[in-house]
Amino acid sequence: MESVGSIIMYWIIALSIIVFSVLTVTTRKILRSATFLLFTLFATAALYFKLDYEFLGAVQIAVYAGGIVVLFVFSILLTSHPGDNSERLVSKQRVLGMVAALATFTVVGMALLNRVGQALVSMPEMANPKMEEIGKALMGTGQYQYLLPFEAISVLLLACIIGGVVVARKR
Repeated sequence: MESVGSIIMYWIIALSIIVFSVLTVTTRKILRSATFLLFTLFATAALYFKLDYEFLGAVQIAVYAGGIVVLFVFSILLTSHPGDNSERLVSKQRVLGMVAALATFTVVGMALLNRVGQALVSMPEMANPKMEEIGKALMGTGQYQYLLPFEAISVLLLACIIGGVVVARKR
């Protein structure tokens, strides 16, 4: 049984993820949106640390909060004026979007309730993998190992940076 403080901490982290996620997509200032995304990623890392997934939490901070958000901010500063408000989006398909959002919310809610119901019945004991196993899986070249996708993503990010510089130089 978890302590009351642990449950309260979980709800604080979960609410901060929800609030910052909503603020990320609703603010009209693009640099502020990137800042809210950073807070969302930090809160997600806090959730990983709370679940005792130290490696995943560290990767969340280093790769996403550190690298990806810096890349976003760099791109924003190269391609637009960060203090300007974005235009208000007007869509004629707002009803369709609301129906899709409601359907997604319903499916995710049903999946969550199903998962919670299964966890109440029986949940197998899980063990954290060793760092050596994680390293071999990430940097190996065999089947179900991720060196090739990792390198492909690094080339893609390099192409994005070069494209951002080219776009900025034309202005």
